[in-house]
Order: sequence, then C-alpha cells, then structure tokens
Amino acid sequence: MHFAHTNVRGRAFVALVLSCLGLIAVLAATPAQALTTNKATARPNQEGGNGVVGGIDTRLTWEGTVGDDEQIEAITLELPQGSSFAGSTTRVTVLDGLTRIPIEGQASDTDERLVVNFDNPVPAGSLLRLEVEGMRFAEAGGDCAVTGTYTASGSQHELDSSDSITVIEGTWLQRAVAVLDANPAVEAWNSNQFLGMFFKPQLILTSLFSLFPGWLVCLVIVICAYPFAITLGLIFALMKISNNVVLRAIAVVYINLLRGTPLFLQIYIMFFGLPMLGINIDNNILGVAVMAINSSAYLAEIFRAGIESIPQGQYEAAASLGMGRLQTMFNIILPQTIRRVIPTVTSDFITSYKDTSLLSSVGVMELMMFAKNATSVSGNITPYVTAAIFYLIVTLPLIKVVGIIEKRMARSERGSGPRPKLTQPTVTTEDAEQVEGAQSVLPNDSTDAGVLMAQAVRAAVGGDING
Repeated sequence: MHFAHTNVRGRAFVALVLSCLGLIAVLAATPAQALTTNKATARPNQEGGNGVVGGIDTRLTWEGTVGDDEQIEAITLELPQGSSFAGSTTRVTVLDGLTRIPIEGQASDTDERLVVNFDNPVPAGSLLRLEVEGMRFAEAGGDCAVTGTYTASGSQHELDSSDSITVIEGTWLQRAVAVLDANPAVEAWNSNQFLGMFFKPQLILTSLFSLFPGWLVCLVIVICAYPFAITLGLIFALMKISNNVVLRAIAVVYINLLRGTPLFLQIYIMFFGLPMLGINIDNNILGVAVMAINSSAYLAEIFRAGIESIPQGQYEAAASLGMGRLQTMFNIILPQTIRRVIPTVTSDFITSYKDTSLLSSVGVMELMMFAKNATSVSGNITPYVTAAIFYLIVTLPLIKVVGIIEKRMARSERGSGPRPKLTQPTVTTEDAEQVEGAQSVLPNDSTDAGVLMAQAVRAAVGGDING
C-alpha cells in the first residue's frame, strides 16, 4: 500500500515538471511584442451629442508603447472597409516619460490604410501617439477596431487590435450638418459670438429632431391635464357662488392658496412631498395632476366671473317659466357663460402649456428637459432657442384664434353682427282679386274708403274682415 501511494506521487511530480517545461518552451517560442497598442479613440462629431458618426470627418487618436530593446521604423493603421484616411493630416508625438522626443513622420494614406514612415526610429520604451485629423469612419457605423502592422529592426509584425470604437450610422441629417459645416456663409454666421451662441444653424437643425419627443410629452401633459382642470374649475366656481357657507369657504381657500403660491413650489411639494407620505406616482401622471390642479384655480375665477356677468333678468325669466336653480344654471346660465369665457380660457391654456417647462426641474422628460440636456452636451444656447420655436408652433395660432373670437364677440355685443334677411310677402292671385273686389264697392267718402281698404287687406292676409 505504501509503495502504491509513493508511485502515484512520483507520477504526479513528473507530470508537473513536464507541464512547466512545455510552458517555458511556448513562452520562449513566442516573440516579444515590439509595439503594444494602448488605446484608440475618436473625437465625438455628433452635433449636439457625444457620439461618433460615420461618414463625417473626425479625429482618430492611436497610442502605443514601444517594447524594450526595440525601435519602430514605420507603422501602418488599418480600419474596416468603408472608412477613409484620404485627405487627412497626421501628427506624430513621441514621449519618453514627460519629455517629448522630436521625431517627425511622413504619412501616406489610402481609403482604409494609413502608412507613417518615421525620419528617425522611435526609441525603445517610449510612448508613440498618432493623431489623424480629417479621417472618416464607415458610414454604415458599427464597432470599428484599429489594426495594422509595424516595422521593427527591418522586419514587419502584426499590430495588436485596439478596443472597438462604437460608430453611429450616418443619416441624412448628419450629412446635412456636414454640408452646413463646410458652408462659408454658415461659418461666417457662426463667427459672430451672439449668432453662434444663440442661433447656430447646425444645432437648430439637429435640435428640431432631438427635441421633438420632449415636445410630444409636453403636449400630452397639457392636453390630458386641461379637461380635469376645466371640470375642477367649474366645480369650485359653483361652490364659490353657493349659498352654503362651508362650500364657499372651501372654494375660497382652495382658489386663493393655489393662485397665491408659485407653481414651482406646488410642483416640488407634489413630487417630493408625496413620496415621503408613501405615495409614489409616475412622474408624467404626477405632472398631469399638478398642472390640472394649478390651472383649475384660475379657471374657477374665470367661470365665476363669467357666471356673474349674466344679467339678473335671465334668472328671473327662467324662474317665471318654473325652472329651478340648478335647471336654470345648467340650461340657461352656463351655455351663455361658456361662450363668454372662451377667449379667457384659451389664454389660460396657453399659459398652462408654457408652464409645463417647470416640470423639467423635477426630471420630467418634457421639452425643456431635452433642451437642457442638449445644451449641456453642446455648450451652446441654441437648443433653448429651438425649444422656443416648438412653443410658438402652438401659442401663435391659439393667440390668433383668441383675437378672432374676441372681435366677433365685440361685434355681437355692439349689435353690428350679421342679421337675418327680411323676406317680402308674396301676394297670390286670389289675394289680389279680394283687394279689387273691396275697391269696387268703395264709396266716395275717403274715410269710409280707408276703413274698407284696411278691412280688405286684413281679409287678404287672413284677418277678419269685420275686425
């Protein structure tokens, strides 16, 4: 038994020794890498973003470390098919620690390949950096890795592949931006500090598309909130004019509290206060709620003023017809009130639409939040100006509609509106014969003739001849 155990241990030891010898042989057979790739990066060229877009000029930066006891005489960088180094410029930087070594290189480029021959060999242990300005990645995009070869001691070796660079597929929008970038007139426009900061054409074009989803969110919030706001506003308006003291007091507190405090504060209370009470609601739904509640206070006063503008005679006439108070309100008063308050309600809708911008302060991804993100990325104010365009798309037509309604209401109040046309009575042959018959029996006395003529006319139109 002891002999068998010793035999097993001996065979294990022999296997371990053979494995170590094999590993040493493999390492000895593998040539040392004279140039190691450290990284390859590309400068973002996405207008208003931080991505790398294919088909548009950018800058490629490649870095590598020269191995010990080696010197690099030339290097070739290669990119996937569809990329291009044509027309690019290359800058060579060689560093030994923090000391720059003055080595220049001659670059020759083709579509997917860049060859750099150094005037002096790059020394061992130094850092080699190549900055290629004006190159383009493939328009199709994808993950692009930098590969290639290098020449050391007269022999050519394969270059380590770099980490992949994520390239966004080029679109017609990006190509349009590239055209604007190359336009001398646009360049002159952007050279003006004010125009370039607030009205940069490239950013206006890209922001129209990047801000569009935020604009849709903004519209959805205000369109969903306003029907609730109208309903709440009408309820509190009726409560405020109620004869019940309790209802009237509740309405006064509600309206004055909401109208007397900033919407910004109300948003913060709703978004940060409710979660503290264990009430967690989706941000967009909560945005609809806070906009509806705030607008309802203003609409309540609008409806109250509209109701009180109806003459008291309307109530008296309804009462004389036997209508009750509620019946009078819903059948007589409110229809007239709605017609009168349409311009004011439309103006309040415009205000609520613009006030949705305050929701960006609590992270709701609406129009101004998108503009804020685009501005922080681009360092330019133009996305905010583009957001103003989206607001004007809605507000300007509504302002025009309000003006038209107010003019028509003013003409109607002055009595200068269109009036129904009066129709001329038609006289039939039978009516004419009746008049002629009356004339034939007229006496010479003019007074009697006038009476008989009047009686004949009344008879012709259906009246009583003896009336």
